[in-house]
Amino acid sequence: MNTIKNEKGLVKLLVILAIFIICVYSGYKFAMPYYKYSAFKSEVKELLRIYTGDIERTKSQIYQKVEELNIPVNKEDIKVEAMDKTLNVQASWSETVDLFGIYQHTLNFNIDLKG
Repeated sequence: MNTIKNEKGLVKLLVILAIFIICVYSGYKFAMPYYKYSAFKSEVKELLRIYTGDIERTKSQIYQKVEELNIPVNKEDIKVEAMDKTLNVQASWSETVDLFGIYQHTLNFNIDLKG
């Protein structure tokens, strides 16, 4: 009888461990796109602060950050417009989170900053 209790305890432990691993994996898969969004937004705000008047240079710097963070945005999709003494930057993209091929969820991100 002792072995039966241990086997049930082992199965319970393995199930709890599997659920924990699935939760950590899912959290990681959902957190990474939000981290990239937050990091990109922060970098764009910093570039807006040091804007020197050259729109193409600023757009290239923004696109460089896109490539560093591996964000699915084309250079043509980044809109940089100068109005009076402010600079407007707009970009949007979607990322699909895939959990084990069973569940897919699309996350939409939008950057609209003025500086």
